[in-house]
Amino acid sequence: MTAQRTYGGISAPERRAQRRAALLEAALEIVGTTGSAKLTVSGLCALAGLNERYYYENFDSLDAVLAALLDRIAEELAVAILAAVRAAAPNARTSAQAAITAGVHVLTDDPRKAKVALIVSMATPALRARTTSTVRKFSRMVATEGIEFYRVGTATPDPVIDFRAMYLVGGLIQTLTAWLQGDLNLSRDELIEHTVDVFVLLGEDSASKLR
Repeated sequence: MTAQRTYGGISAPERRAQRRAALLEAALEIVGTTGSAKLTVSGLCALAGLNERYYYENFDSLDAVLAALLDRIAEELAVAILAAVRAAAPNARTSAQAAITAGVHVLTDDPRKAKVALIVSMATPALRARTTSTVRKFSRMVATEGIEFYRVGTATPDPVIDFRAMYLVGGLIQTLTAWLQGDLNLSRDELIEHTVDVFVLLGEDSASKLR
């Protein structure tokens, strides 16, 4: 087996990961500012400063680029939310405030991410399907965190908890989308506070019914 060469202390897998990251960053810029219709292989590679062969090294289609970009934003969201919850004081409102603030800030500190995650993600059937799967994962994360926080877990998934978690996550996505499009006359802080109110209210109600 031929050893992969190292240049400047960087291995071949590390260089490939760097090129992939550069392509995804370029995709974020193009899609997040002008929309997915403007995404082309030549434009993506030009902005990333890479030869087109490196695009084909990492992706087999532009849809694959968009899917990878969505996955990257979802991972960033999950990491930020869970880190915020772990660092928060152990009470319902403080934990909800930390989690929602972290998630909203990931998407709105860089508006390109919000456009990709909440608007462009619905552009094609494949992207919609991937988004639906991601929403389910976040709903399961919300349900799991709620079960652990309120200590109301059961040996099997509870359909009521799953329903409410999906309702919360789906409602938040629709609300954020409307807010980004200017349909809700609220500041970002007001948006976060109202969202926290809903999460805490439904969480406390769910816990009281399951104790």
